[in-house]
Amino acid sequence: MKKIHAQILIICCIICIFSVNAFSHCEIPCGIYDDEMRIEMINEHIVTIEKSMNQIMHLQMDGLQNSNQLIRWIMNKEDHADEIQEIISQYFMTQRITPDMKDYGKKLGLLHEMLISAMKCKQTTDLTHVGKLRDFVKEFQRLYFEKE
Repeated sequence: MKKIHAQILIICCIICIFSVNAFSHCEIPCGIYDDEMRIEMINEHIVTIEKSMNQIMHLQMDGLQNSNQLIRWIMNKEDHADEIQEIISQYFMTQRITPDMKDYGKKLGLLHEMLISAMKCKQTTDLTHVGKLRDFVKEFQRLYFEKE
């Protein structure tokens, strides 16, 4: 009986170890932040979204013969927009932007605009949303890293 309990415990531990999702930055006060890297990551996701949109538009002209590739590019575009939304909400909005910061309302507004633009990038292949997203990131970056 003890062997069965031990085996069950070991199996449960293995399941817990391998089911942990470590993709996002922790929300404990570890003090390890790399704001510049997060901005670079957002910009990299934007480039990928733009490339995905261009590939989608190109493949749509070919009709159904490339439907698998079309679906893969659509999923890629949406995944990268989700990543942007994750960085904005889980990193900047919950951990880095605080009500006592200078220009808190402006920073929060720009982050919200970035979330909306990322959502619109998921919904369409309209490259103007990519441009708006880039502009919002540049403005946020300027404001966020501005010396107080």
